[in-house]
Amino acid sequence: MLPSAVDRLFKAVIILHRLITMTTTTSQVNAVLRTPPASPAAAAAYFSASLAFHADVSDVAAALAAAAAEGTDPGFVVIDSRSTASWDQGHVPGAIHLPTALIPEQAERLLDRSVPVVTYCWGPGCNGATRAALALAELGFQVKEMLGGFEYWVREGFAYETWEGPAEKAADPLTAPVDSDDCGC
Repeated sequence: MLPSAVDRLFKAVIILHRLITMTTTTSQVNAVLRTPPASPAAAAAYFSASLAFHADVSDVAAALAAAAAEGTDPGFVVIDSRSTASWDQGHVPGAIHLPTALIPEQAERLLDRSVPVVTYCWGPGCNGATRAALALAELGFQVKEMLGGFEYWVREGFAYETWEGPAEKAADPLTAPVDSDDCGC
Protein backbone atom coordinates (compact mmCIF):
# COMPACT_ATOMS: atom_id res chain seq x y z
CA MET A 1 0.00 0.00 0.00
CA LEU A 2 1.39 3.36 -1.00
CA PRO A 3 1.38 6.22 1.51
CA SER A 4 -1.21 8.82 0.75
CA ALA A 5 -0.25 12.35 -0.19
CA VAL A 6 -1.54 13.52 3.20
CA ASP A 7 0.72 11.02 5.01
CA ARG A 8 3.74 12.11 2.96
CA LEU A 9 2.96 15.76 3.60
CA PHE A 10 2.52 15.12 7.34
CA LYS A 11 5.88 13.30 7.51
CA ALA A 12 7.56 16.12 5.59
CA VAL A 13 6.14 18.69 8.01
CA ILE A 14 7.44 16.67 10.99
CA ILE A 15 10.91 16.37 9.45
CA LEU A 16 10.95 20.07 8.61
CA HIS A 17 9.83 20.94 12.15
CA ARG A 18 12.64 18.81 13.60
CA LEU A 19 15.20 20.50 11.35
CA ILE A 20 13.97 23.97 12.26
CA THR A 21 13.90 23.11 15.98
CA MET A 22 17.42 21.65 15.86
CA THR A 23 18.74 24.66 13.99
CA THR A 24 17.15 27.28 16.24
CA THR A 25 17.90 25.35 19.44
CA THR A 26 21.57 24.90 18.64
CA SER A 27 22.05 28.42 17.30
CA GLN A 28 20.37 30.19 20.23
CA VAL A 29 22.62 31.19 23.13
CA ASN A 30 21.35 31.10 26.69
CA ALA A 31 20.90 34.31 28.66
CA VAL A 32 24.14 33.77 30.60
CA LEU A 33 26.25 33.66 27.45
CA ARG A 34 24.22 36.07 25.30
CA THR A 35 26.91 38.62 26.16
CA PRO A 36 30.17 36.67 26.02
CA PRO A 37 32.48 36.68 29.05
CA ALA A 38 35.29 39.22 29.05
CA SER A 39 38.78 38.12 28.19
CA PRO A 40 40.77 36.77 31.15
CA ALA A 41 42.93 39.93 31.16
CA ALA A 42 39.89 42.23 31.16
CA ALA A 43 38.23 40.14 33.89
CA ALA A 44 41.38 40.27 36.02
CA ALA A 45 41.56 44.06 35.64
CA TYR A 46 37.88 44.48 36.53
CA PHE A 47 37.91 42.20 39.58
CA SER A 48 41.19 43.68 40.80
CA ALA A 49 39.67 47.15 40.55
CA SER A 50 36.52 45.95 42.32
CA LEU A 51 38.58 44.81 45.30
CA ALA A 52 40.23 48.24 45.42
CA PHE A 53 36.78 49.83 45.78
CA HIS A 54 34.98 47.35 48.05
CA ALA A 55 35.46 45.67 51.42
CA ASP A 56 33.54 42.64 52.65
CA VAL A 57 31.59 42.87 55.94
CA SER A 58 33.43 39.83 57.31
CA ASP A 59 36.81 41.28 56.39
CA VAL A 60 36.00 44.60 58.06
CA ALA A 61 34.77 42.81 61.20
CA ALA A 62 37.86 40.55 61.29
CA ALA A 63 40.25 43.50 60.87
CA LEU A 64 38.50 45.49 63.61
CA ALA A 65 38.46 42.47 65.97
CA ALA A 66 42.15 41.71 65.35
CA ALA A 67 43.14 45.32 65.96
CA ALA A 68 41.08 45.43 69.19
CA ALA A 69 42.61 42.15 70.42
CA GLU A 70 46.15 43.37 69.67
CA GLY A 71 45.51 46.89 70.92
CA THR A 72 46.48 48.30 67.52
CA ASP A 73 44.89 50.52 64.93
CA PRO A 74 43.15 48.67 62.06
CA GLY A 75 44.58 51.15 59.56
CA PHE A 76 41.19 52.46 58.43
CA VAL A 77 38.17 54.24 59.84
CA VAL A 78 34.55 53.15 59.37
CA ILE A 79 31.93 55.76 58.44
CA ASP A 80 28.18 55.25 58.88
CA SER A 81 26.63 57.52 56.26
CA ARG A 82 22.99 57.12 57.39
CA SER A 83 20.64 59.44 59.25
CA THR A 84 20.71 59.95 63.03
CA ALA A 85 17.56 57.85 63.46
CA SER A 86 19.23 55.01 61.55
CA TRP A 87 22.46 55.39 63.55
CA ASP A 88 20.47 55.21 66.81
CA GLN A 89 18.70 52.07 65.60
CA GLY A 90 22.05 50.33 65.21
CA HIS A 91 25.60 50.88 63.96
CA VAL A 92 29.01 49.23 63.74
CA PRO A 93 30.92 49.64 67.03
CA GLY A 94 33.63 52.27 66.66
CA ALA A 95 32.17 53.73 63.48
CA ILE A 96 32.00 57.48 63.01
CA HIS A 97 28.56 58.88 62.25
CA LEU A 98 28.83 61.15 59.24
CA PRO A 99 25.66 61.37 57.12
CA THR A 100 26.38 61.77 53.43
CA ALA A 101 24.84 65.25 53.27
CA LEU A 102 27.26 66.47 55.96
CA ILE A 103 30.44 65.10 54.40
CA PRO A 104 31.41 68.30 52.54
CA GLU A 105 31.26 70.41 55.70
CA GLN A 106 32.46 67.91 58.35
CA ALA A 107 34.83 65.38 56.75
CA GLU A 108 37.90 67.62 57.01
CA ARG A 109 37.28 68.10 60.74
CA LEU A 110 36.48 64.47 61.58
CA LEU A 111 38.86 62.51 59.34
CA ASP A 112 42.57 62.26 58.64
CA ARG A 113 43.31 62.20 54.90
CA SER A 114 46.15 59.72 55.43
CA VAL A 115 43.77 57.08 56.88
CA PRO A 116 41.62 55.08 54.45
CA VAL A 117 37.87 55.28 55.00
CA VAL A 118 35.30 52.45 54.73
CA THR A 119 31.74 53.67 54.21
CA TYR A 120 28.49 51.81 54.83
CA CYS A 121 24.76 52.46 54.76
CA TRP A 122 21.75 50.16 55.21
CA GLY A 123 22.51 47.34 52.82
CA PRO A 124 22.67 46.11 49.24
CA GLY A 125 19.42 47.86 48.34
CA CYS A 126 20.81 51.25 49.36
CA ASN A 127 23.44 53.27 47.52
CA GLY A 128 24.06 55.71 50.37
CA ALA A 129 27.52 54.24 51.04
CA THR A 130 28.36 54.68 47.36
CA ARG A 131 27.30 58.34 47.47
CA ALA A 132 29.29 58.85 50.67
CA ALA A 133 32.35 57.17 49.14
CA LEU A 134 32.05 59.42 46.09
CA ALA A 135 31.79 62.56 48.24
CA LEU A 136 34.85 61.53 50.25
CA ALA A 137 36.87 60.62 47.15
CA GLU A 138 36.03 64.01 45.63
CA LEU A 139 37.48 65.59 48.79
CA GLY A 140 40.71 63.60 48.37
CA PHE A 141 40.15 60.72 50.80
CA GLN A 142 41.09 57.10 50.07
CA VAL A 143 37.84 55.21 50.37
CA LYS A 144 36.21 51.79 50.07
CA GLU A 145 32.58 50.80 50.35
CA MET A 146 31.58 47.99 52.75
CA LEU A 147 29.48 45.58 50.69
CA GLY A 148 26.28 44.50 52.42
CA GLY A 149 26.16 47.50 54.74
CA PHE A 150 24.66 47.42 58.19
CA GLU A 151 22.12 44.77 57.13
CA TYR A 152 24.81 42.19 56.45
CA TRP A 153 26.81 43.25 59.50
CA VAL A 154 23.84 42.21 61.62
CA ARG A 155 22.88 39.20 59.46
CA GLU A 156 26.40 37.81 59.79
CA GLY A 157 26.06 37.92 63.57
CA PHE A 158 28.47 40.74 64.42
CA ALA A 159 27.83 42.82 67.52
CA TYR A 160 26.46 46.31 67.01
CA GLU A 161 25.48 49.30 69.10
CA THR A 162 22.11 51.03 69.45
CA TRP A 163 20.97 54.09 71.37
CA GLU A 164 20.13 51.63 74.17
CA GLY A 165 23.56 49.96 74.18
CA PRO A 166 25.26 46.88 72.71
CA ALA A 167 23.22 44.34 70.73
CA GLU A 168 23.81 41.16 68.78
CA LYS A 169 21.73 38.66 66.81
CA ALA A 170 22.48 35.11 65.78
CA ALA A 171 24.07 34.78 62.36
CA ASP A 172 21.75 34.08 59.45
CA PRO A 173 22.87 30.73 57.99
CA LEU A 174 22.16 32.07 54.49
CA THR A 175 24.79 34.79 54.89
CA ALA A 176 27.37 33.36 57.32
CA PRO A 177 28.78 29.91 58.08
CA VAL A 178 27.35 28.05 61.04
CA ASP A 179 29.92 26.75 63.55
CA SER A 180 32.84 28.52 61.83
CA ASP A 181 34.48 31.93 61.87
CA ASP A 182 35.67 31.60 58.28
CA CYS A 183 33.49 31.26 55.19
CA GLY A 184 36.41 30.07 53.11
CA CYS A 185 36.15 32.90 50.62
